[in-house]
Amino acid sequence: MTWSRPALALAVLAILPTTARAADPPLGPASIPAGHYELDKRHASLTATVRHQGVSNYVLRFDTMAASFDYDPAHPEATHLTASVDPASLDVNGDWAKEFSEKFLKASKFPTATFTSTSVQALGGPQGTVSGDLTLMGVTKPITFNVTLIGSAKEPFPPIVGPRAVGIEAVATIKRSDFGSSYVQGMVGDDVTLTIEGEFDKK
Repeated sequence: MTWSRPALALAVLAILPTTARAADPPLGPASIPAGHYELDKRHASLTATVRHQGVSNYVLRFDTMAASFDYDPAHPEATHLTASVDPASLDVNGDWAKEFSEKFLKASKFPTATFTSTSVQALGGPQGTVSGDLTLMGVTKPITFNVTLIGSAKEPFPPIVGPRAVGIEAVATIKRSDFGSSYVQGMVGDDVTLTIEGEFDKK
């Protein structure tokens, strides 16, 4: 049987992920190699879920963000992570996104929201917490994300030279009033659940 070049490439791609995962340790702190990691913005999302008029959950998305962390598997508690988000990149699936970002987040006055970790705790297996300072609308408050390690492996594409990647999900709930967001409070809930799905590439 003679393999065409495209078919051979697909076969290699199909085999490589299985081979890479088989060689990796179980998901946990030891499965992440030491190094500096940066967010792959093409494979990341930040959504915020808030109660609308007490009858439904409304999901918003931010389209512009950056994040990085430094990691040592021997000392995961020493991990340092920083992240930033452009509040004006709010996406509400409508042409009122700019109005929302101004009324809820005062985006023109406070063009950047940031998070800086202060402590990291491994809870066993792929679970952990990341605590730190969130600065939003000029106000800084401590928050804690519950973090799940989704995967840690060498990416199969491009073949041979694909980067080492780590995928996480992080969830935290904040009160928007703590940061000075009180627009239509009562109609729109105070509790906001932040959900981050992020893929980080080792640099």
